[in-house]
Amino acid sequence: MFFSQNRDELRQMFIDSWRKFRENQPMQPLEQLIAQAIKAHPEYHTLFDDPQALQDKDYTPEMGQANPFLHLGLHIAVQEQIAADRPAGIRALYQTLAARSGDAHATDHRVAECMAEAIWTAQRNNALPDEAAYLECLKKQV
Repeated sequence: MFFSQNRDELRQMFIDSWRKFRENQPMQPLEQLIAQAIKAHPEYHTLFDDPQALQDKDYTPEMGQANPFLHLGLHIAVQEQIAADRPAGIRALYQTLAARSGDAHATDHRVAECMAEAIWTAQRNNALPDEAAYLECLKKQV
């Protein structure tokens, strides 16, 4: 997905992708994916329209605000997993969930919740994410 672990570079990629989208400029496939994720979240549009304030802002649980970069990053990760069908079987689960709900965006949120849980558990256990547990979380929602 992303080729940097530098927070400022990653945030700039989001900001630049939104700017290019708004200015109708040519974009790379990853930039298009980022712009589509932002477009699907109108609550973030004003944030990305003011990149100076957005670039350096910290988002902590104590602030009571969702981190837009984390939220959008999860959407992008979900879409990349669906495209690659990795972990194996996620595409079929996603399609089943989306067909039942009739709302792909809501389905992204449901999958992202399971993904976030898998990532949090992996970090807590200092291990790789458990793909079987992740898929099981999704299967429970079907």
